[in-house]
Amino acid sequence: MIGKQKILIVDDDENIAELLSLYLSKECFDTRIVYNGEDALTAFDTYQPNLILLDLMLPGIDGYQVCREIRARSSTPIIMLSAKGEVFDKVLGLELGADDYIMKPFDSKEMVARVRAVLRRYQPVKSDPDPKDKTKRVEYDDLEINLTNYSVICDGRHIEMPPKELELLYCLAASPNQVFTREQLLDQIWGYEYVGDTRTVDVHIKRLREKIKDHPHWSLSTVWGIGYKFETK
Repeated sequence: MIGKQKILIVDDDENIAELLSLYLSKECFDTRIVYNGEDALTAFDTYQPNLILLDLMLPGIDGYQVCREIRARSSTPIIMLSAKGEVFDKVLGLELGADDYIMKPFDSKEMVARVRAVLRRYQPVKSDPDPKDKTKRVEYDDLEINLTNYSVICDGRHIEMPPKELELLYCLAASPNQVFTREQLLDQIWGYEYVGDTRTVDVHIKRLREKIKDHPHWSLSTVWGIGYKFETK
């Protein structure tokens, strides 16, 4: 029997935390609540959640630092929660490795839908017993991107990255030299469930470039005024 997916809720507002737990429990998720950053890092190791709902404004270690420390050792999806609505706060959260951003006050149905959407993107595709190879994989010199088991190998090293970064890289590399607009990439990678702006794409491209350096035979290229492409040389 497959166990429930586990959601770690990190919020110093007990009422909001309990409300989140109630909504998610009704949707058959297992939840655990902690109220500060230090406990969040401890619970991450002991509870091993499938997803983290992380408030930004926490006592002691804030949500940004918690996200940074978790992302340094794991690709577990993180959805940030905040009453802040400035673009800077959203972009900073995404740059640190968050997978999505929900504003308070939130609609319960939207919150659950976003949790499910992020978890769907994170789950590796199950192996197919059909002998026909249906692996979604692209290979270039010193680079292998496998969407079936969500892995990237560059220069012989396994590169850790969150699901949306890997999906974005795969989308570009699977169509070499094709130019994608930011709107096309938002639609293909984030889908209709995501409400955001095109700067989200720029943030993820920046993070990919930090992990995947240009190669003599390929690179992630910017097409100014249009978007991006995976350029082969």
